[in-house]
Amino acid sequence: MIFYQLSYKSALSHFVDISLTISGNTQKELYLQLPAWRPGRYELQHFAQKLNQVTATAHGATIATRKITKDRWQVETDGAETITINYSFYARQMDAGGSWLDEQMLYLNPINCLMAVEGRQHEPCEVTVTIPENWQIACGLPEVRKHTLQAANYDELVDGPFIASGSLQHASYSLAGTTFHIWIQGDCKPDWSKIIHDFEAFTKAQLEVFCDFPVPEYHYLNLILPYRTYHGVEHSHSTVITLGPGELLMSPALYKEFIGVSSHELFHTWNIKKIRPKEMLPYNLAQENYFKTGYVAEGITTYYGDYMLARSGVFTAKQYFDELSTTLQRYFADYSRHHMSVADSSFDLWLDGYKPGIPDRKVSIYIKGALTALLLDLKLRKETNNRANLDAVMRELWIRFGQQTIGYTEQDYADLVDEIAGQSFRSYFDNYINGTAPIEPVLDEALNYVGCTLKSNENTLLYESRFGFKVSADQTIKVTAIAPASPAYNSLSIDDELVALNGRKLEQNLQHLLQQLAPTETITLTLFREKQLQQVMLIPASHTFYPKYSIEKRPDATTIEKQNFKLWLHQEFEA
Repeated sequence: MIFYQLSYKSALSHFVDISLTISGNTQKELYLQLPAWRPGRYELQHFAQKLNQVTATAHGATIATRKITKDRWQVETDGAETITINYSFYARQMDAGGSWLDEQMLYLNPINCLMAVEGRQHEPCEVTVTIPENWQIACGLPEVRKHTLQAANYDELVDGPFIASGSLQHASYSLAGTTFHIWIQGDCKPDWSKIIHDFEAFTKAQLEVFCDFPVPEYHYLNLILPYRTYHGVEHSHSTVITLGPGELLMSPALYKEFIGVSSHELFHTWNIKKIRPKEMLPYNLAQENYFKTGYVAEGITTYYGDYMLARSGVFTAKQYFDELSTTLQRYFADYSRHHMSVADSSFDLWLDGYKPGIPDRKVSIYIKGALTALLLDLKLRKETNNRANLDAVMRELWIRFGQQTIGYTEQDYADLVDEIAGQSFRSYFDNYINGTAPIEPVLDEALNYVGCTLKSNENTLLYESRFGFKVSADQTIKVTAIAPASPAYNSLSIDDELVALNGRKLEQNLQHLLQQLAPTETITLTLFREKQLQQVMLIPASHTFYPKYSIEKRPDATTIEKQNFKLWLHQEFEA
């Protein structure tokens, strides 16, 4: 067994002292590897930059350590049977993938800071946390003794984040032999009866898809913060969610995000933690794990996260369609949909998947992945007269791959879709997964099957629709995006600071001033570009940019289409 001891001298220093004890050593040289990334965020994060003063001792004396890569160390054991590694870790990243230490709590993602002993990752691990006696630990790992956690192996260890605090709030519910724990750390007043009711509802809906749950206990670890934030990360036995501000937790807007991210992360317990791409089974935490099926791992999960809320009755159909409309706006605001497929964008997650990158280069696997999942679900229903759907695909992925601990490939997934459909869906994959064909016509056709339509709406922001540029309007009005082939494309640049329209000073009045003009009228913008004052003229085009779309029920929907709607959403069409 590998032993880890966590302690700290000063909570406000944010430094956690880590002691790693390795017994039963027979090697002259030991190698220690710190993860370079964490599952759930497919980019290198270089956690080693937060480690300080790595040393090793044996027989009470210091032994030589040498750093041989950015996050790998060599230890000269001199034949010692027991070696202790000591270092400190700076825990001051408050998001769902980070770690944080202060007077109120120790929140730790072990993958950020606990080293693996190469060749011994299969051994059980034990973590003892030195914290105040009255503090609790919320974690998906079992607490074998007070403030001591145990994991079957290193992978399980680093997949077990925890919150240790004296002010944790807790409630639980049980379904299908699994106990689900909801932990809340933070200044808020949860309405537990509403929370439990809604969590039970979407959990039951997800269980109906897969028929069983991968683990006997599951923990929602919620860090409810005093400022605006939103983040969630999935784990095999738990999820960490950061959300705020806490005083608004039960307000409609923030509560919608709370249950939305909780449903999304719960679905990940099957889809990615168990149903995993072949390229990630097992994870190689020392380097990139390239994969092209992000549209399955994240796209389908994004679709099901909100879909399950509607199917369980937690969302009304209107609330669900509002969420879909938000997804559509994000999709159509990005002209990269014409340039890179969702499969290729998945591969490039490791390059720039979590930052803006250059304009119009890559699509979001979350956004386009969700829309292509919706399309696939509806197409399967339509082509098979409701005999098949995306539930059936996910259930078979679980049975054939997840339960068997076998990784799936792109081809495995495509073949399974064909098998469930009883026909070839190659055009779906060629056009919308591996290609960049416009999704609007085929999505509208699929929605018609359930009595709905993809409706094109006028973008009322005239600088976007008429001239093809977006702005941020905080202290100044700056250009943030420009549509290709738009009037703005050859005249404006990202970060141009707009100061006047037709000689009139801009003071949060850009839209109002444009509304006073004829649709075909040329405008003159005065701006600062690299601190140089300039003027440019923009001539409206014959067509508009940054289209807005929404999904709406059709007033002429037939009785059969309304029945299809109920089979899909588990709600009455008229509701």
